[in-house]
Amino acid sequence: MPNKLHIHKNDQVEVLSGRERGKRGRVLYVIPSRGRAIVERLNMMKRHTRPNPQQNIKGGVVERESSLDLSKLQVVCPECDKRTRVRQKVLSDGRKVRTCVACEGVIDK
Repeated sequence: MPNKLHIHKNDQVEVLSGRERGKRGRVLYVIPSRGRAIVERLNMMKRHTRPNPQQNIKGGVVERESSLDLSKLQVVCPECDKRTRVRQKVLSDGRKVRTCVACEGVIDK
């Protein structure tokens, strides 16, 4: 489990290794306790579900995203559109933001 997370919800990330290598997606949510993240439309798995009429759930095989390890993901800078490492920077107004190492662009909005 990493001490400080470099990936946050709604970040654009690129997968570094594995079956989904080179693909990009948006982070839906992060699981800090396990050091994993769910990325939109990546690492899809099939889940067999039972029908539950009370909750209006149909049975069958459902495809959904599975988690990826944070070490396999790298943030994509919105300004230079390259995958990059992330640094912390304090702005003049006192806000802490994450910046791109390559272009010094702000990743946080």
